Amino acid sequence: MTSMMLKEALSAAECVAHQLANDTERYAELGRKLRSTSFSTALTVARGSSDHASAYAAYLIMARLGRVVASLPMSLVTLHKSPLITRDTLAIAISQSGQSPDVVEPIRYFRDGGATTVALVNDIDSPLAQAAEWAIPLRAGKEQSVAATKSFITSLVAGARLVAQWQNDPELLAGLEALPESLTAATQEDWSAAIEVLAPAKNIMVVGRGISFPLALEAALKFKETSALQAEAFSGAEIKHGPMALVEEGYPLLIFATRGPTQAGLLQLATEMRGRGARVLLAAPADVAERDLTLPVAATPDLDPIVAVQAFYVMAAKLSAARGMDPDRPRHLSKVTKTN
Repeated sequence: MTSMMLKEALSAAECVAHQLANDTERYAELGRKLRSTSFSTALTVARGSSDHASAYAAYLIMARLGRVVASLPMSLVTLHKSPLITRDTLAIAISQSGQSPDVVEPIRYFRDGGATTVALVNDIDSPLAQAAEWAIPLRAGKEQSVAATKSFITSLVAGARLVAQWQNDPELLAGLEALPESLTAATQEDWSAAIEVLAPAKNIMVVGRGISFPLALEAALKFKETSALQAEAFSGAEIKHGPMALVEEGYPLLIFATRGPTQAGLLQLATEMRGRGARVLLAAPADVAERDLTLPVAATPDLDPIVAVQAFYVMAAKLSAARGMDPDRPRHLSKVTKTN
């Protein structure tokens, strides 16, 4: 029987097409607002998969617009009641449910203090949507599976749309329009080699760098959540420090070598780790001969993580079943998590 996780992952292209067909003027209006406003501070506010989507959006903002973006430790607002300066601040929240108090309260705090607040949220009637000045729906539809898939992909797309309109970049906007077709193609990639390696595995390192690091973070979370596989995400720049001590004969590593300036170093890392006896699963585009898994590509490299995670999700849902688990009912987890 096909899991709800797999069904929802396979529906991502349709959800993205729906998102792209809506709210165009709202994003354009937000882009004009961001271009005309001076920010001294930019923050993201999110948990779990949404935090990984926020890291992707933050990377695009920093790389393309030159604004430094930090992930807010929400307890500074919710528990410590720290007197954070809100003036000239941009706060961006991403959430599927928009229900968690530790996401809602900081957005309300920053908005009350005069900051520009944006919520990219699937439930547009949620407390988070009401708290933000700019609330834009992800349009992923209701998500039944505990493990977020289509809402994560639509979150990535929403973050990229925000950046494309802020930067007013025709190439990125055109690349976004081509995403539904690229996502559909991504579902056809054969990642069965990963299932063979990981079905009996006890642990794994997931590696990315730069724009692919949020992808590594999300993959590691899904391995834990849906396959009870102890997974840790590392930047390719960090793995040669402490994490190297964990690598032994047959130790699995999944490396996301997406296109761009970080790719060469990740390919070199894969070669080095193979030399140390690791069981490397190198996910790279079709032009990389030494790849183990083919990474689909988008119209522009900055959108590659969106189609890459689509291929990963299909494999992750099948891996969970291969390990005798139900990805729709992870142990001890529920769909909406509310923390303070």
